[in-house]
Amino acid sequence: MKIKIPAAIAAITPYPPGKPLDELEREYGIKNSIKLASNENGWGPSPKAISALRNELLNLHRYPDGSCFYLVQALAEKLGLAANEIVVGNGSNEVIEFLVKAFVQEGDEVITSHPSFLMYQKIVQVRGGVNHILALKNMRHDLKAIQKKITEKTRLIFLDNPNNPTGTAIPPVELYRFLSEIPESVIVVLDEAYVDFMDNKLQVDFYSLIRNNAGRCPVVFLRTFSKAYGLAGLRVGYGLMPREIAECLHKVRQPFNINQMAQVGALVALDDEKYYRSTLQRTAEGLAFLSKEVDRLGCRSYPSETNFFLIDVQGNADKLYQAMLYKGVIVRSMSAYGFTDFIRVTVGTEEENNRFLSSLADCLKELGYV
Repeated sequence: MKIKIPAAIAAITPYPPGKPLDELEREYGIKNSIKLASNENGWGPSPKAISALRNELLNLHRYPDGSCFYLVQALAEKLGLAANEIVVGNGSNEVIEFLVKAFVQEGDEVITSHPSFLMYQKIVQVRGGVNHILALKNMRHDLKAIQKKITEKTRLIFLDNPNNPTGTAIPPVELYRFLSEIPESVIVVLDEAYVDFMDNKLQVDFYSLIRNNAGRCPVVFLRTFSKAYGLAGLRVGYGLMPREIAECLHKVRQPFNINQMAQVGALVALDDEKYYRSTLQRTAEGLAFLSKEVDRLGCRSYPSETNFFLIDVQGNADKLYQAMLYKGVIVRSMSAYGFTDFIRVTVGTEEENNRFLSSLADCLKELGYV
């Protein structure tokens, strides 16, 4: 073919998807594997949401509500915001795409950290923007370095808070100070995909930052139904932001971007507060249990404000990942992030957690790490 591929597109490395469980089992000759690599909710969504989804199957011949009216109204009521301060996306990553489409032109600059969510940089690159990627410092966002990197061409700053993959959160006092020193022309995006699992003392006041933005930078908050609400397969997330920014995002949003099943599932899951609280409690208990047991095995666990945590396995993480695959336990090696001795593990059900620990103990001995 004689098509001309733009240099920015040609240089992109596609996001690396994981293999389906069935394919991994076939490839490695294993059965009944468990997946603790993608930070999913092991308990699944609210049973009420599942029931509502079954009932909604009869309406699949209809287009979904293009405005997500009922879901947006429910979110607004729950969070104390106005409907015109909320934008729903096909996963929170689509809201990221809206932000870049609306505010980044060729040559504009965007600041992100490494490691963090890979899609920030890829979406900017598609638009012809310039990525400035700054290393974490002590596994946390280096706010001072980020501030120094701002120029007149800076349009967006992305901060995943808590950070993935480290699980660390920015102390609120440091974050407020940072925001007060950012130019009004720069939008700071706080990606709070894991905010539900954070200690309440570390959560920032989104309401005041959205509403009281006179004289300082605007702030956008990203959230999702994929984690605490267990709806990763339906792809529904949302952003909280000043209405002026929301108006711009709706201009670049495709119609019907949230399918009907996603709207119904998210609406019912949002209303099931009891199940949501149960999920948070189970996750906190599982994280505490796993951290203690991993340390007992001779590894080093790292504190986390999410539903996953990092483990220094005292040896090559890739080799451990492969060894655990043969035992039907899928974790995430962090070597691609520069942490060659680390794996990342999602908190699972009690049965999954125990199986992980048993397999980890065996593999550590087989590889001679401890």
